[in-house]
Amino acid sequence: MTELSIGRRAALLAGAAGLLASPAALAQGARRSMAEMTRDANAGTVGVISGGVDGTYIRIAADLAAVLDEGDHLRVLPVVGKGSLQNISDLLYLRGIDLAIVQSDVLAAATRERLYPGVGQLVQYITKLYDEEVHILARRDIERVEDLAGQPVNVDLRGSGTAMTAALIFSALGVEIRPVYTPQDTALERLRRGDIAALVYVAGKPARLFSGVRAEEDLHLLSLPLVPALLETYLPASIRNADYPALVPEDGPVQTVAVGAVLAVYAWKPGTERYAKVVRFLERFRSKFPELLQPPRHPKWREVNLTAQVPGWTRFAPASE
Repeated sequence: MTELSIGRRAALLAGAAGLLASPAALAQGARRSMAEMTRDANAGTVGVISGGVDGTYIRIAADLAAVLDEGDHLRVLPVVGKGSLQNISDLLYLRGIDLAIVQSDVLAAATRERLYPGVGQLVQYITKLYDEEVHILARRDIERVEDLAGQPVNVDLRGSGTAMTAALIFSALGVEIRPVYTPQDTALERLRRGDIAALVYVAGKPARLFSGVRAEEDLHLLSLPLVPALLETYLPASIRNADYPALVPEDGPVQTVAVGAVLAVYAWKPGTERYAKVVRFLERFRSKFPELLQPPRHPKWREVNLTAQVPGWTRFAPASE
């Protein structure tokens, strides 16, 4: 048997020592490796709370993930949400949530109800996304929104964006309705039977809910008076005959207001890790925005104006630069 060289023998002994290392030492090495992997995996993640699985918000968040992700440097995590008010709560208190897609009037509602201390300073916005029109579909004998006083009016489910918006609008107009909380498809059938006087629905026009309504059903869309109390929070909008031929006359549009969808952000302080993540997201969002305007991305992206102001909100400072 030939003798091993000194160098070769030393290498073999070192390998044997590694194999004979204590389980505690090996586990410590594995833990360090796992900790490093965890840190790297979370270094670029940004959580976006959105909407339900059938809505537009989750599709917008999914588009952000598809277009903006760039490996470990930035990863957008879309999260299914439960309505604008809950999204604000999640943005404030839920770990891992940095951004939220919400209705623009949610901040006014949260402030009015004093739901979250300091919400006006802690929740800011990156950009306005698109508009959703307020539809009030009523029986023909209801001629003005004031005629709904004391009447049963469906406002969708409790806690929904439509319910929140309806409460704000009727309060601003001084009209006290009897709110009904049922799904919109059920409410439409109840309206046809005369069980309720009207239904309120916040949706981008034309809304699929109204596609089957016929002119002979004696239903129509009500105009909203554009009083200052409404225009503090909402933007003026109109619904035309081309949107709903059976519900809007050819000789004049229905006057209403629009609720903006907003990409909201927690106001992290400069110098913090989460602030740096959001700034990284913002830089990537700006540079890749043209790709969001192209198919197969949601067509609502083409309504986004990155410089649009949102009344009642504070813009996240890096987003205004």
